[in-house]
Amino acid sequence: MPILAYAQSKTANVLFAVGATARWAGDGITANALMPGAIPTNLQRHTGGMKTPPERRKTPEQGAATSVLLATSPLLKGIGGRYFEDCNEVLPEDGGGDMSGVAAYALDPGNADRLWEESLRLLGLSPR
Repeated sequence: MPILAYAQSKTANVLFAVGATARWAGDGITANALMPGAIPTNLQRHTGGMKTPPERRKTPEQGAATSVLLATSPLLKGIGGRYFEDCNEVLPEDGGGDMSGVAAYALDPGNADRLWEESLRLLGLSPR
């Protein structure tokens, strides 16, 4: 099911940001994850995004705004392991099921460690 694979990959992106920040923040390296929004591109054909109402769709420039903010803002220096939408940090969802926000399990350091270790194992690398 394509939407499930997409959701799993988004969760892995968030967990990577949590894991990378935990491992490298002491060296000044942080990572955050983001949702650019519904931008009508070919990818949207596979995720159902073309069904997004036109008033909720974004231009490529609007979708890029959060990425640019995270990459360039001095306000975020040293901030990592977090999730952003529309240029704002998003806290874990309350379980309301509205498909917005970030799930608490995607920000869980234990889950991030498990994904990190499994990634190393799949690459044939020794953990730590």
